Amino acid sequence: MRFIKPVWLTHSGDKKDFEVYSCHVSPDGSRLVTAAGDGHVRIWSTDAIYNAADPNYARPKQLASMSYHSGTIHTVRFASNGRFLASGADDKIVCVYALDPNPPSHTVTFGSNEAPPVENWRISRRLIGHDNDVQDLGWSYDASILVSVGLDSKVVIWSGHTFEKLKTISSHQSHVKGVTFDPANKFFATASDDRTIRIWRFTSPGPNTSAHDSLNNFSLEKTISSPFTASPLTTYFRRCAWSPDGAHIAAANAVNGPVSSVAIINRHSWDGDIHLIGHEGPVEVCSFSPRLFTPRPPSTMPRDAEGNLAHTSTVIACAGQDKALSIWITTNPRPLVITQDVTVKSISDLAWTPDGRSLFLTSLDGTILCVSFNASELGFEVPLEENELKLSKYGAGRKGAGIVEGPSGLLLEEKSKEGELRGVQGRMGALMGDGASTQAPNVYGANGLLVNGSANGTNMPNGHTSEPPTEPATSEAIKPPSAPDANNQKLEKLKNRVTITKDGKKRIAPLLVSSSGGQESSLPRAQMMLSSSTAKGAATDAPQTILDLSKPFDGLPRGGLASFLLGNKRKLAAAEGDDEGHAEKRIAMASKDGAVPIMLNTVDGLVPARPLPAPTGLQPIPEVLRPAVTNPSLSTSQLRLAVPKVRSHIVQSFPSTVAPTDAQLNGTGDRERTANATAQTSFVFEARNPSQLRVQDQEPCRVTVTKRGLPVWQDYLPRSALLLTGNQRFWSIACEDGSIYVWSHAGRRIVNAMVLESQPVILNCWDQWLLCITAVGMCYVWDIVQLTSPHPPVSLAPVLDIAVHSLSALMTKGPSITSGRVNSEGRIVVTLSNGDGYAYSPSMYIWQRLSEVWWAIGSQFWNSTDTSVGNLRSSTEARRSSVSAGIIPYLERSTTTETLLRGRAYPLQRLVKQLLSREGFEGFESSVSIAHLENRVAAAMMLGAKDDFQTYLSLYARQLASEGSKTKVQELLRSLHGSVHESEDPDLAAGSENPRNAPDRKWDSPTGTICGWPREDLLRSVILLLGKSRELQRITVPYAQLLDMVDIDYEDLDMVS
Repeated sequence: MRFIKPVWLTHSGDKKDFEVYSCHVSPDGSRLVTAAGDGHVRIWSTDAIYNAADPNYARPKQLASMSYHSGTIHTVRFASNGRFLASGADDKIVCVYALDPNPPSHTVTFGSNEAPPVENWRISRRLIGHDNDVQDLGWSYDASILVSVGLDSKVVIWSGHTFEKLKTISSHQSHVKGVTFDPANKFFATASDDRTIRIWRFTSPGPNTSAHDSLNNFSLEKTISSPFTASPLTTYFRRCAWSPDGAHIAAANAVNGPVSSVAIINRHSWDGDIHLIGHEGPVEVCSFSPRLFTPRPPSTMPRDAEGNLAHTSTVIACAGQDKALSIWITTNPRPLVITQDVTVKSISDLAWTPDGRSLFLTSLDGTILCVSFNASELGFEVPLEENELKLSKYGAGRKGAGIVEGPSGLLLEEKSKEGELRGVQGRMGALMGDGASTQAPNVYGANGLLVNGSANGTNMPNGHTSEPPTEPATSEAIKPPSAPDANNQKLEKLKNRVTITKDGKKRIAPLLVSSSGGQESSLPRAQMMLSSSTAKGAATDAPQTILDLSKPFDGLPRGGLASFLLGNKRKLAAAEGDDEGHAEKRIAMASKDGAVPIMLNTVDGLVPARPLPAPTGLQPIPEVLRPAVTNPSLSTSQLRLAVPKVRSHIVQSFPSTVAPTDAQLNGTGDRERTANATAQTSFVFEARNPSQLRVQDQEPCRVTVTKRGLPVWQDYLPRSALLLTGNQRFWSIACEDGSIYVWSHAGRRIVNAMVLESQPVILNCWDQWLLCITAVGMCYVWDIVQLTSPHPPVSLAPVLDIAVHSLSALMTKGPSITSGRVNSEGRIVVTLSNGDGYAYSPSMYIWQRLSEVWWAIGSQFWNSTDTSVGNLRSSTEARRSSVSAGIIPYLERSTTTETLLRGRAYPLQRLVKQLLSREGFEGFESSVSIAHLENRVAAAMMLGAKDDFQTYLSLYARQLASEGSKTKVQELLRSLHGSVHESEDPDLAAGSENPRNAPDRKWDSPTGTICGWPREDLLRSVILLLGKSRELQRITVPYAQLLDMVDIDYEDLDMVS
């Protein structure tokens, strides 16, 4: 062990050396970066430091110096891939630098004694997100995210690809002074002056991930406070460290009684009874060596049952305000070495080299010191493969680069990365306000598939979109539609507008043009979020708040609906003989224990409620229970649904160009469109029921349809109406006796009164389809145009958990139905109060559960907007019939809403947290996420949602590539391949007109299409997504060769490689 302290290794000033606050070593170990109070980030050659005693050493010592901050730089960190360097300072800004391979063009500033730069480090991004000093930075081990913490108590998470702000966390109650990452890439920890360390669980985001996609990511796993209850608040940093095997966290500034210590926190349990004691002052920084060590050569060490080396140890360095450096080995109870008074002032940062043989430290007195260890002084280094084996039990997803499967695999990998890089560049251009790099909203790929799932033109039934451009396109170019952009044409006219001045001269009037351009931004929209997040006429780019599924939601104030309407501050009514206010005192005493006294709201004020005498004799039937007669179907039915009350006046208005149910099904997120549709209301459908209750005195029910206040037609019914609905094809009314009446658009009766077994509960229509759900849970669907039904009546008993309650002899309460819809194919879609969403499959004669709370808790892709699903919204410019394209997002939004309102996710959330921290369940989250995507793909295929199917299939293929699931990838490609080169049978094509018998709604369909997409196009897009994974190239390359995607000239093999 020797100390190296070159004289030139410092941030020198005119009178004294500046304080050095941070240092870090590059992943290849060739560069040391330091940051100091002079506002400079300096990069040094580690080879020059090691050879400082050699007078013949003539290579450059300082490689570069950057000064882009306006204040003191507190932290500097290299990315784990070596591409970027980040620094944070007290100017509240994080700067990201990138190494330019070209030689530096600038020279030394005149009048300074700086060494000329050797490397050309240029600033790439300036990240603004903090309100106070930035104290520490941390990169994830895959460089997918950058986390910055500061004195504003915020934890800001940035994308490591686009450097877009993904999330801001404000959970800490005081300054945040340290951050460290889990080598298994599952957690990161932040240390704060609120005397806590918070553990955050995250999933590595993709290159195109936005802030909206990170709503449910970066969740709090644990708050640790026990080792820091009495820790001092005088430390400048709280820089913690994570061990290279992922098993422990070394927490700085901990206390063990009255003594300063370093707390060792265990993974999963997040507690620890081990303290490193030996420092006289608070410890500000800890750093683990990146290598594992053994007491003997690794080849002679035994292995356990799992094949891991036994008796491995880690090395940790600690330093702080006592100006002492201590080196600990986890196999020894005492430190290996303690050096006192290494520096004059506090030690601010520590950094190990990748080989674990050298340690750099910085101090506030300007010292930059290197501690070099001899071979085997710390132990025998273990190969890095053993680190990966240790991390694999925590679900580390670090896969090797793999071996290229020949030139075809290399070419496929380049093509796969080409589209991903184009998307990243488009997103970065949109973030920087560069209109030229903003992608058009509707872009067609070479295979005819819509890029990013955008729909062009008029929406077709069942989620089908208009045909892509018929002009041929190459596989390496993206060709937008040829229709001219009206906004760009208008903008060009405004730019060339000529005006005449007072002098009679012609001038072109200046026009202020926004930097974002006239095109639509390629950033995803928050269409899948809660509808209450978007105000009328306003749009926000800020991410939504996280849904706290563990707490119920109470939207009414104390006192219920009455206090919401009338207020809850009314005074008590004056009582006779109560001049001293005894009633108010009694009410105040009763309210202390949390009880809410029952008060009656009278004209004079609030009056305490008094118990009523018990009713005696024959009681009248309440109005809400009409009709009181129960028919045999109700008495023998397994289900009972609430019957709507007979109202005296039922009115429903419809716009002239929009079908009514579409606004209810897809218009939940656009209040402005709903307001415009209401303003253009054309038809009003109303039914006036008689006021008399006796049958002999009852008047007929009057049915009227008016258009802009003028009557269109009128009819009368002998029974009271309960429900009504309608669209441009027909009008329908359900009466209290269970009969259904249907009229044409002009008022002509289309069919005789259809009589049901019980009262109707839900009445809904879409296009030619009419849905009715009765009080006994029977669902009827009719085609009013063909006067047929796609299937016999269906019972809701399986949906309402009848299998769970069938063993009980008593009547039990099941979940209630919150909505019932019918889509453009006549399929029934039902949502329940427990958050589940169902659709009926007429081809299998069975209910299928498409959405449930389980996916909301365990899947990483819940409420995901990294796809075009957010763009699957209704349009008022054309007749909207793509109901299937919005059913799955609609059901998942309903699940989120019901779970939020009732807090039903708490038991599942607690179970999932316990499973994630239990050994053997490391792959739980990824397995549930893949299952969720498979559920989405199957649902889109069953519903015939063409755009949804392509979007979810792309997500599924991308997730399979990231997980490296070879068997599922092989099965998926085999299913997509099917009969790519077989011609389509005309008989099968004719049968596809009936959605119930559509042959392409299954993987092994005999046609050349799946869910409306050509098999070849789907297979080509999936191969491009899987092609960048070298582990899967042995599977994907044969399919790519079959589709002629990787045909290359072998004479140009050297150029390709």
